[in-house]
Amino acid sequence: MDREIVKEYSNSELTIVWKPKACIHAAECVKALPNVYKPNDKPWINADNATTEELKAQIAKCPSGALSYYMNGEENQEALAVETKVEVMENGPLLVYGTIEVKDKDGNTEVKNKTTAFCRCGASANKPYCDGSHVKIDFRD
Repeated sequence: MDREIVKEYSNSELTIVWKPKACIHAAECVKALPNVYKPNDKPWINADNATTEELKAQIAKCPSGALSYYMNGEENQEALAVETKVEVMENGPLLVYGTIEVKDKDGNTEVKNKTTAFCRCGASANKPYCDGSHVKIDFRD
């Protein structure tokens, strides 16, 4: 099994955690905070360009859960219980909110927190998860 890549970007109060494999490239982060999220720059996230409250609000709206955060100096609270709910994104993935356990075709299990995006179009190279391929194939449903 491939080791998951995780990138962290900090300001003085908060650390943004980005999991590229979970990202579905909905660009909600770029639309909400274009001064923070600049996909063509390296590093592409500059947490100093927004307030901590602005960052928290934007991260909470990440549709795939690829972005999360923890407060610097505090234990990571990512696994706090979240009400489980399911949402079908128009022309996109099935979003499951909450802490869930996913068993893959080989019987391996992993715990997912917050939001998990499952592929509905069949084109993802990271099944059962969405990798944004629905945009490339112009999936409609």
